[in-house]
Amino acid sequence: MWGLIISFLGSLPLGTLNVAAMQIAISDGISPALWFAAGSLTAEIIYVRLSLVAMDWVRKQEKLLKALEWLTVLIVLALSVSSFVAAILPHGEKNVLLSNTMHRGLLGFTMSAVNPVQIPFWFGWSTVLFTKNILKPGFWNYNLYILGIGIGTLLGNCVFIFGGRLIADRLNASSTVMNYIIGSVFFITAVIQIIRIYKKKDAVHKIGHPEEVTAALEKKVH
Repeated sequence: MWGLIISFLGSLPLGTLNVAAMQIAISDGISPALWFAAGSLTAEIIYVRLSLVAMDWVRKQEKLLKALEWLTVLIVLALSVSSFVAAILPHGEKNVLLSNTMHRGLLGFTMSAVNPVQIPFWFGWSTVLFTKNILKPGFWNYNLYILGIGIGTLLGNCVFIFGGRLIADRLNASSTVMNYIIGSVFFITAVIQIIRIYKKKDAVHKIGHPEEVTAALEKKVH
């Protein structure tokens, strides 16, 4: 239940994956968007498992994580540009990077896998739950924790998938308007990520300084 709650609330702020799921729902339909969400949460629970059993190894991969961070920025910028292009072209109603021949589940997994921001998030929360004696070591404890996280992430994405589709239908918004809005969200997300990298508030810094993440989360709990 704790994994579900934390994961659900953590999925609600605007981010690359949930906005992408929303755009897929609007342009391609609910089913492809759900597949995308399933793929992204699969990568997330793999990261959670790593944070539970192999964090020391993860911390040593600083260059790889830094490269993944910049790759994520490039992907988000590409998504932004693709959305703006779709809005400008008279018949380009879909984001070609999200509406392509790749299976949406694989697309979601790939986009989530190259986003290392999930690692410090779950390492911090898992540490807090360990110290509060809520999460205890054990095969079944870990599996139930991860199951809750997967369900919470799926529910959080469903808010964007069904909510975005509902809003678009109710407002009868044109695909052009929606693409401009979503493109702007992607662009702002990329800018924020670049600022975090330069200010050393990014995932790599957090992984190297886990005590800062844990202390911040403990304050939230209290």
